[in-house]
Amino acid sequence: MTSPALLVAAVLLLALLLSGCDVAPPQSWWGWNEAKSDFARSLWGLMDTILIAAAVVFVVVEAVLFLAIFRFRARRTGALPRQTHGNTPVEVVWTIMPAVVLAFVAIPTVRTIFESYHPDRTGAVQVRVLGHQWWWEFQYPELGITTANELHFPAGQKVVVAIESADVIHAFWFPGLGGKRDAIPKHVNEVYWTADQPGIYYGQCTQLCGTSHANMRMRAVAHDQAGWQLWVQAMQAANGTPAEGTAGEIARGHQLVTTGACAGCHSIKGTPMQGRVGPDLTRFGDRTTFGAGLYPSTQENLIRWLKNPQEAKPGNKMPNLGLSDEDAAAIAAYLRSLR
Repeated sequence: MTSPALLVAAVLLLALLLSGCDVAPPQSWWGWNEAKSDFARSLWGLMDTILIAAAVVFVVVEAVLFLAIFRFRARRTGALPRQTHGNTPVEVVWTIMPAVVLAFVAIPTVRTIFESYHPDRTGAVQVRVLGHQWWWEFQYPELGITTANELHFPAGQKVVVAIESADVIHAFWFPGLGGKRDAIPKHVNEVYWTADQPGIYYGQCTQLCGTSHANMRMRAVAHDQAGWQLWVQAMQAANGTPAEGTAGEIARGHQLVTTGACAGCHSIKGTPMQGRVGPDLTRFGDRTTFGAGLYPSTQENLIRWLKNPQEAKPGNKMPNLGLSDEDAAAIAAYLRSLR
């Protein structure tokens, strides 16, 4: 290959590599600025330690490799270099050095692992997470609150999350807040963090769990203390029964939801609905997305979902109820009124 052609190939390769560089996406974990909690910073500190160890090993090994290549390369004379069989000092160093490197990595790793389990629950908000195919259920046992796909908690206060699964193995991960934890049937894994500041954080299942695994998203909403208290009070006082005298689509939607097939799978506080198969719909209208974060919560998107759930999210557990356009619109209006 000529020099100009080699230069062009190098430029194209560099352009291809740089094309993968962009601003941090919503679920990025790479960099101190993406760590938004004490736990996330702890993990990033561990990653720094391991990267430093890996870089040192790489430099040393490559230096020895290049030294060997140039020191013992073939000579023009064709004579064989002096043959050496066995070298005790080299073998001792080559045995001790990996052990030192492994200890350098293992000690902070084990310490971080132990720190990330069995948290102190004093003053912490406790949340029980259940992974379902393909959505997330969040229960607050001490507060009497259940919701879906949006995890709410106060910034600046410890949150202890106990994670399980209702069916297959899932994996719970908010990259900006902390490490992954598997959600396993009949087994509890815990993770905890204290978020630095209010904000919205994005997460999803990271364990292949079925048809709509990629659509099993979630959002974490960190409130300031005042906003957290308002959210708790609103959830505890929620009532899905429309006010007396309510008419039109909302009243019709309430009747369709609470007396139809929806009642067999879903719950709405303040109504007779106590289903546990599908997501809890209490204060559904406050959620900005539905379908485990898949769609913005608009009237049009809700109607699309209600008319053909399988087309909207393949493999989900909601059957096609054969709703008319009018019934779907009424149910969507009622759900969006739950605030």
